[in-house]
Amino acid sequence: MLVTRNIRIGSRKSQLALVQTHWVQQELQKAHQDRKFEVQTMSTQGDKILDVALAKIGDKGLFTKELELAMIEREVDFAVHSLKDLPTNLPEGLMLGVVTEREDPADALVVHEKHKDKKLETLPEGTIVGTSSLRRLAQLRHHFPHLTFKDIRGNLNTRLAKLDAGEYDAIILAVAGLKRLDMSDRIHQVIDPEISLHAVGQGALGIECRTGDEEVLGLLSTIAHYPTTQRCLAERSFLRELEGGCQVPIGVNSEIDGDRLILKGIVATLDGVTLVKGEATGDITDPDAIGIDLANQLKAQGAQEILNEIIAQNRQQ
Repeated sequence: MLVTRNIRIGSRKSQLALVQTHWVQQELQKAHQDRKFEVQTMSTQGDKILDVALAKIGDKGLFTKELELAMIEREVDFAVHSLKDLPTNLPEGLMLGVVTEREDPADALVVHEKHKDKKLETLPEGTIVGTSSLRRLAQLRHHFPHLTFKDIRGNLNTRLAKLDAGEYDAIILAVAGLKRLDMSDRIHQVIDPEISLHAVGQGALGIECRTGDEEVLGLLSTIAHYPTTQRCLAERSFLRELEGGCQVPIGVNSEIDGDRLILKGIVATLDGVTLVKGEATGDITDPDAIGIDLANQLKAQGAQEILNEIIAQNRQQ
């Protein structure tokens, strides 16, 4: 009798990471009832350093490196990531295996009780808004320069606790994370993409595995979602071409219209004064070309100079 090995799934220990990983585990178990999938958890650098702004740490693999090492050393077979945390250039020997169906990728405004009658547009001058994302910060500063922005770190529950304790008047979180943790009731306002384009890959799960592991890739193929994959590949191509990471303000929005994929993108200065925007459209089967096209458009409008300046500032800090 042929004995098949257990498949080991790597995950961060945070509540959201585990909810996402257990969903993947359950979907795979339903599709492959003859196999056993087990979860192994570990803490990443991004989970351990909670007193420093993400932009100042300046490492694009903050939430992935430990998981990637475990895959390379064959301690786990694949890892489940929030795709927005997964760098666009992966270590040798690893690949983005599949992308699952996307949850709403928008940003959400979550407010303290005292502001429950307000929207982003009506928050009073000096309102303290928490976000750890330079992308959100730059776009919101552009549209709402009268608000006061303050860095916030920690997992989703920690951030909500800080808000409820009055350290912040409002915070910005991903709609997808709140929905996955059954906290949709905390979404006070879904922020229009005209105000805040979302992060590359936001709302989707990216499953990273060893390159050429046909057994694992075959198992994972049952939870792949083609429209989400093509959108996210275009977004990641755009980010890769701009050489951007978590420490630069780059936002995107993508949609599919028939066999066409439409990608919008933005690069902003940290103070939010300058926003460089563009849009590219192409065949859904060639998402990389669409991302590169949009990146080149924005570079021609001055995006590269903005990015170079931000990267130089980060190195000096």
